[in-house]
Amino acid sequence: MSGYDYDMVVIGSGPAGHRAAVQAAKIGKRVAVVERLPHIGGLNVTTGTASKALREAALHLSGFRERTLYGESYTVKQNITMSDLMVSTNHVMHQQAEMLRSQLARNRTDMFHAEASFVDRHTINIATEDDPNTTITADKVIIAVGSHSTQPPTIHTDGRLIFLSDDVMDLPELPRVLTVVGGGAIGLEYASTFAALGVRVTLVDRSPRLLPFADDEIVDALAYHLRENGVTFRLNEDVFDIEYLPGERGNHVRVLLRSGKQIMSDAVMYCVGRTGATEGLNLEAAGLETDERGRISVDDNYQTSVEGIYAVGGVIGFPDLVSTSQMQGRLAACHAFDIPTNSVPGLFPYAVKTTPEVAMVGKTESRLTDEGIPYEVGRAQYREIAKSVIEGDESGILKLLFHIETRELLGVHIAGEGAAELVQIGQAVIAHGGNLDYFVESVTSFPTLAEAYVSAALDGFSRIEE
Repeated sequence: MSGYDYDMVVIGSGPAGHRAAVQAAKIGKRVAVVERLPHIGGLNVTTGTASKALREAALHLSGFRERTLYGESYTVKQNITMSDLMVSTNHVMHQQAEMLRSQLARNRTDMFHAEASFVDRHTINIATEDDPNTTITADKVIIAVGSHSTQPPTIHTDGRLIFLSDDVMDLPELPRVLTVVGGGAIGLEYASTFAALGVRVTLVDRSPRLLPFADDEIVDALAYHLRENGVTFRLNEDVFDIEYLPGERGNHVRVLLRSGKQIMSDAVMYCVGRTGATEGLNLEAAGLETDERGRISVDDNYQTSVEGIYAVGGVIGFPDLVSTSQMQGRLAACHAFDIPTNSVPGLFPYAVKTTPEVAMVGKTESRLTDEGIPYEVGRAQYREIAKSVIEGDESGILKLLFHIETRELLGVHIAGEGAAELVQIGQAVIAHGGNLDYFVESVTSFPTLAEAYVSAALDGFSRIEE
């Protein structure tokens, strides 16, 4: 037994911290988790999980999914309010937090709801309102504090008329007209959610195209459907300033673009990236530094420049996904205690919960072209799949990219309902070196969205057969 209070202290109880704590506890280590928020799960529960729950509530109450079957005017509830949306959202957040708390308790980890800060590399101060000067010591420390919305440097946010993506759940009411600044995954997710509720949305982004990491055809399909849902794009544009406009019917804002364009809105939401939530940790006392976005550098084992201190999840930057963060937390805990394991593979699925969903795994057409890999494409339209017709979503598309000679599957790209679930099949096949033959020779349940893989594979075969 070491002379420390704990074998490991985990700062943050989000996906990365929770998984790290459970992993260490399961191999018999004494573990403490320090979380500054009053609930378990960190910002992921209040922003990540909540935003997905908000989307589902919006799509249900607006009747959005059923409009293909029952008409564009169909809705489950008229005059939807933020209170309506938060009923199910709050339920999901509470259930998730309690589930995570139960898992930590079952694994006999000690939980502290306090502000953590380093005293030295092995000593952490855990400050509460009642006791600001309690310290605990640990042989190993994992920093898993996540990230938060980046505050725009020249724009004042008030949490209501001009707010960050992390503030959405605290909005008192739905805006009628909304400007979203930032066309990344978070900005697009909220833009599509609000648009489904009938909010008139304008999305502004500095880049000339959306989601530069994604397949061009899939991005074009997403943009088309968002425009159909009432979203206006102002790409390759930069926000210069925002003016408050008080009025008799409530306050408004005017968004000024550097090009000279002006956008009138009820509110503006900023989604201009994420910053590591390292404020207040006193990292200098442990010998650590961050970059300009508050992120901590780590090696392949998620160890920082200080031996025995690890960092995982959003605080280390890309990809900042729940799935990869969980894996990073587990791997860091294993490495800390010399448990053999493999690193996070470069092959992981990426999903954006827009409307429609988009998801991808593997390589894009542009990357295959740059690498000089001969490939072909097999496509399946959702309208060809019975499950999609039954559910009223006939606009989706699934693309399979495969090697012309070996038929090895190289990439899967999807736009449509269920894309985030469907992409997992492609991930498994790519990871095991499978090819198109797998889909053609396998029996797929009917009716399921998975049938799209068979249709796309057959389409691919038709393009290479002589």
